Amino acid sequence: MSESLSLTGIGPPSDTKDQKSKSYAVNVQQENMSLNANGSPPYDPHAHRILEHPTTNSETLIHLLKGSLGTGILAMPNAFYNSGLLVGTVGTILIGFLCTYCLHVLVRSQYLLCKKHRVPILSYPDSMKYALQDGPAFLKFGVPLSAIIVDGFLIVYQLGICCVYIMFIGTSIKQVLDIYIEPMNERYYMLMMLIPLVAINLIRNLKLLAPFSQGANIITFAGLAIVLWYIFVDLPPISSRPLIGEPRNYTLFVGTTLFALEAVGVVLALENNMKTPASFGGTTGVLNIGMTIITVMYVGMGFFGYVKYGEIVEGSVTLNLPNGDILSQAVKLIFAVAIFITYALQAYVPVEIIWNTYMKKRVQNWDKTTMEYLLRISVVLVTFLLAVAIPLLDLFISLFGALCLSVLGIGFPALIEICVLWPERNFGRFNYVLIKDIILIIIGILALVLGTYISLQDIARKL
Repeated sequence: MSESLSLTGIGPPSDTKDQKSKSYAVNVQQENMSLNANGSPPYDPHAHRILEHPTTNSETLIHLLKGSLGTGILAMPNAFYNSGLLVGTVGTILIGFLCTYCLHVLVRSQYLLCKKHRVPILSYPDSMKYALQDGPAFLKFGVPLSAIIVDGFLIVYQLGICCVYIMFIGTSIKQVLDIYIEPMNERYYMLMMLIPLVAINLIRNLKLLAPFSQGANIITFAGLAIVLWYIFVDLPPISSRPLIGEPRNYTLFVGTTLFALEAVGVVLALENNMKTPASFGGTTGVLNIGMTIITVMYVGMGFFGYVKYGEIVEGSVTLNLPNGDILSQAVKLIFAVAIFITYALQAYVPVEIIWNTYMKKRVQNWDKTTMEYLLRISVVLVTFLLAVAIPLLDLFISLFGALCLSVLGIGFPALIEICVLWPERNFGRFNYVLIKDIILIIIGILALVLGTYISLQDIARKL
């Protein structure tokens, strides 16, 4: 993802009108009836959110699309290499549908939790904690650690993105400069970027990064247009690529596609900052429209990128562009600059979680500004050392997609919904909601275990 300012869903709540989409109507009505039966007035979290600059529906849609055009879409041709054209197309659509549905589940469950606890907004970790408190007795042992576990997955995922970014920058610069100077290992180029990465990550005020971020978004769109032009020039026949890939590599496909498509943090942050958050859900809501467009774009990039480059496709399709063309060199540098700027935004999230949740209150005897700067430097050093130690872009993308997003985007939302509905046992006819959520949890666990195992196995094989 190219933009993710608040993966925990933390952020200023948004001011909203009392407009509810059909997706919320049933649950809202049931909850209101329950509250009225207890003698308490109905509470609408949306009406209590206050934000100085809430986003409109169209602005939210633009942010959702913009936040999805990063390294993820550039990795889709490699994902199709692991799956084949037919499996990749069907699989991406299914994963897109699954991710979108689970995001609906999470947003809807958070809304009901906010109504019950009479708060305007809850972060992802707090949602898990409050849900487990209301859930089955045998899950209550996890309440004390639930927020830490969610934070842990969010931090690991964000650090993984930063590692991918460093690899991408180093490899892109290497391909350009190797033409003009004596070729060097990409690790040296990563090392050259260490001080600039530290410097940009020391910027504590996101407002200072905003103009650079906007510029990065503009050049990213331009870069994608050029990449597509290269793909469609002299495109080989579709029949030249297999429809079905090797089954063992399907987990790599799933991990990469989850990394590219899953936007749980971006979605929570955007919904929290909407002027009319009830318009986010629903059949024709912002989430469905945005994810449909994103899925179609990812299928197109993956399908035709793999048709173009076949088995030589790289972890980022930009690395397949011809080295000798000035235009392709410009594209590689464009994306390197855009990803460099976006690194600071991605690193901001783990710094924010670690500092505000776990460190700030524990450093009373130290200068807090100095300690925060040391934390920011440490985040860069950790991601840099991982990237230098294992510079395998495609496998890192698959690893962190399987390791974190299978849980954050699929397993946890289903678990939260079970717990939210547990007190009233409101699981629908034949308990279909409970059965559905259990299946989602199993899918998330399988994606986590199998995807992580095979990615680590392939990493070990290539080292």
